[in-house]
Amino acid sequence: MLRNFRVQKYHAEIIPKSTLLKVLMYIDKQDIQTPFLLMDTERIRQNISKIGKNIANSTVFYALKANPDAAIADLVNRERLGFEIASGGELRLLASLGVEPSRIISSNPVKSMPFLKMAAEYGVRYFAFDSSEELDKIARYAPGSQVYVRLSVPNEGSEWPLSKKFGLEIDDAVELLSRTEEKGLHPVGITFHVGSQCRNPYNWNIAIDKAKILWEKAERKGIRLSLLNIGGGYPINYTKVVTDIDTIERNIARLIAQKFPVDTKVHLEPGRAVIGDAGILVSSVIGKARRRDESWLYLDVGVFNGLMESVGGIRYSYILEATEGAEQRWTIAGPSCDSFDVVDRNVALQDPEIGALILVLSSGAYTVSYASEFNGFAIPRSILI
Repeated sequence: MLRNFRVQKYHAEIIPKSTLLKVLMYIDKQDIQTPFLLMDTERIRQNISKIGKNIANSTVFYALKANPDAAIADLVNRERLGFEIASGGELRLLASLGVEPSRIISSNPVKSMPFLKMAAEYGVRYFAFDSSEELDKIARYAPGSQVYVRLSVPNEGSEWPLSKKFGLEIDDAVELLSRTEEKGLHPVGITFHVGSQCRNPYNWNIAIDKAKILWEKAERKGIRLSLLNIGGGYPINYTKVVTDIDTIERNIARLIAQKFPVDTKVHLEPGRAVIGDAGILVSSVIGKARRRDESWLYLDVGVFNGLMESVGGIRYSYILEATEGAEQRWTIAGPSCDSFDVVDRNVALQDPEIGALILVLSSGAYTVSYASEFNGFAIPRSILI
């Protein structure tokens, strides 16, 4: 008999029923030692099969930062996706799995010198840039590389904007592209990022329009580009249903077909969309309190050891091990002694027993990869089921 959880109708809209059933069956049969992250391998495969399907000449590179667990990387590798990386640590993991350098790119516009040297020696050839200093570094440590410029585009409507730290405006991008060949590099394309968890599909319209202007200006300068890297940003369901991948990609495909040459290569860098809704974080209630007219619920996982994205605006859905009584509103906090460790507010849940399990839905991406052992609390281990 399965443990009794308060599963509501909307939960099955947030994540696949099959994933939830797998998780409930797993934790019912195990000696629970929370926190841990359960990952549905079949859901990961389903997500992989969808991404890029509607976009001609596309290649998918999994953004390894979303969840760099070795078993997950191995699964993605066996599905023959490429990988987008930013560091020597990520490259060492891929090397241990035997990933071919032709399936690795690096779109971080600011890379360390040791990483560039290591990547070049491994055979990685595709690198992003958005400054003259970065071009100089690539030319020195990865000579002869294929390079693509990072374009600044709007991130409105994205839960996790990425537009302020990186990216160039069009004229500056043209200027840098025109300087690549004199440095022994090969200018091949443009990249942009509409922001992580982008719930505004029209961001891609604006970004692609802007990339088209840059493409044409580069061509007038004699720079023939062949690659459009559209980054990541595909959203998943957290507390509400968002636009699905199929709809987003059909729009992107239509725009690219209208505005770019028919043989344009397209690179995609999904992370969240590959693994986000395949993961459910299993946590335990370790405390309760009533403070200043607020009901506080303390879990053994919080901002520092797994739910850092809650700081940036991501809100999760929760399933609580069933108990008696009506729902009430809770402020959910993590286990550390830091007052910054608050995950969510005004969450409707019953009054649980200490030790009750609580499931955090759609937590496969950017949870364990952001986590630390601050205050000595463990990072949740990832378990593939």
